[in-house]
Amino acid sequence: MTFIEYLLERWPELTELTLLHAQVVLIAIGVATVISVPVGVAVHGRDRASRIVLSITGAALTIPSFALFGLLIPIFGLGVLPTIAALVLYAIFPILRNTVTGLESVDPAMIDAGQGMGLSPGQRLRLVRLPLAWPVVLTGIRVSTIMVVAIAAIAAAVHGPGLGKLIFGGLARMGGANALNDVLAGVVGVIIIALVLDIAFLVLARLTTSRGVRV
Repeated sequence: MTFIEYLLERWPELTELTLLHAQVVLIAIGVATVISVPVGVAVHGRDRASRIVLSITGAALTIPSFALFGLLIPIFGLGVLPTIAALVLYAIFPILRNTVTGLESVDPAMIDAGQGMGLSPGQRLRLVRLPLAWPVVLTGIRVSTIMVVAIAAIAAAVHGPGLGKLIFGGLARMGGANALNDVLAGVVGVIIIALVLDIAFLVLARLTTSRGVRV
């Protein structure tokens, strides 16, 4: 069976696995963003605190993905929960780092202008700092998303959802019927998800960044 014939025959299953893969990635990125941005806001401007937090979260990236998934099994069991937990741990650092970097890169003159207009510290954060830092923050979210799209495939080792099932299943049966097609379909699916999400973030950045900041 050719690869095209394989795709046409198994299109419904491939579509479902692709959607599940994208869904688990987006859930993990959403959770990581909700964690990272407030923490970044809390520690920015505090050198010691930001170094400690960034060092701890950065250390998570050094843990091999197979090992991390294995360590999470006793806590979350198998399936979706360990998958999301692992992806969140990997996604936090780039978002947190870019949040801190973006906030610290805001021109102090802009903050002083906000203060001169009578804005409270909270209003200056919401109306001045965060909008100006947003392009950098969004870049961190984008980087994390592309990174965990690939890592999510390894979640098949803990029975996680997504295209990893095809890749691991095909590798385990290499030489058997459609084994290579399974692997190719899984890899191509991961690449397509990464490309689509990357383009989506570029569009989102265009839509949510003020024209003055873009210029």
